[in-house]
Amino acid sequence: MNAAGSESVATEPAWFKSSYSGAEGGQCLEVAATPEAVLVRDSKRPAEARLSFGAEAWAGFVQMAAAR
Repeated sequence: MNAAGSESVATEPAWFKSSYSGAEGGQCLEVAATPEAVLVRDSKRPAEARLSFGAEAWAGFVQMAAAR
């Protein structure tokens, strides 16, 4: 028996693809932010492996990429 509100429901994070990605597909990455980490996956294989980065590591990557 479960009390109302006691069930934990896992939800899929909201994934975002770069605005630079074309509509025809190709090699694209998708990113999703969760409270615990920033997730990265291959848009052509969304059910396969994902990378997980801490917020500080992701911020460092974004800062370095923006400087190029």
